[in-house]
Amino acid sequence: MNRSEQLAVSREQVASRTVLLQRGLAIVLGAATVAVAAQAAVPLPGTPVPMTLQPLAVLVVGGLLGARLGAAALVLYLALGALGLPVFTPGGLPGAARLIGPTGGYLLSYPVAAALVGWLVASGRPTARALRLLLAAAAGMVVIHLGGSAQLAILTGNAGAATRYGLIPFLTGDLLKIGIAALLILALGPAVRRRI
Repeated sequence: MNRSEQLAVSREQVASRTVLLQRGLAIVLGAATVAVAAQAAVPLPGTPVPMTLQPLAVLVVGGLLGARLGAAALVLYLALGALGLPVFTPGGLPGAARLIGPTGGYLLSYPVAAALVGWLVASGRPTARALRLLLAAAAGMVVIHLGGSAQLAILTGNAGAATRYGLIPFLTGDLLKIGIAALLILALGPAVRRRI
């Protein structure tokens, strides 16, 4: 191998390592974003589920990082929380016990929601981009609520109660979160995707 071939191989290795480092950093920052959003929690009367900014962060992380990296960020987030780090909303069951409590279904649905949003954002025609982002964010929110409601239904033994406690109080706020998520993905997406 001559000197120019060695330099080309060396540049390629550096570029590959740089991409891996950027993607790893994106996963860590995605998990940190959701952890910070979890700290903004408002308890609601009559429901064990607080109103938080977590769903908004999950939608944005999935939309910005894409399906694989977005899901990886949320798996990291859940792993950190299960280990007892203070990344979940304040109060409630500690560590891994949170995943089997009243909010566990929401938490466990986050990687799936992020992956779905990321996949939907990346697919489709560029001409319908704004509508596609809204639909992607809405689909992610549906996944989050399906997971949360399913676990609440199991814990309460009543699907109607699960809907009353885990869905209805959040509808207005979640519609707003869907719109904000779509706007953030639209505004920040091109710059983030160029770096990862």
